Amino acid sequence: MALTDTAIRAAKPRYRLYKLADSGGLYLAVSPTGGRLWRLKYRLGGREKILSIGAYPAVSLALAREKRE
Repeated sequence: MALTDTAIRAAKPRYRLYKLADSGGLYLAVSPTGGRLWRLKYRLGGREKILSIGAYPAVSLALAREKRE
């Protein structure tokens, strides 16, 4: 299921970091302090890698999806 801007704004901090998945390996990591960071999970040479794209709202949902491509 794809994320919406409303769901991102409604995401509240929890005791531990949690992820809100979008698609194609893109997800929003919500930290206990309330920070929201875009990350992209991918595989290179059979090993899992994570690329940081930027912080929400400086990097919008549309821009994060564009960078994912």
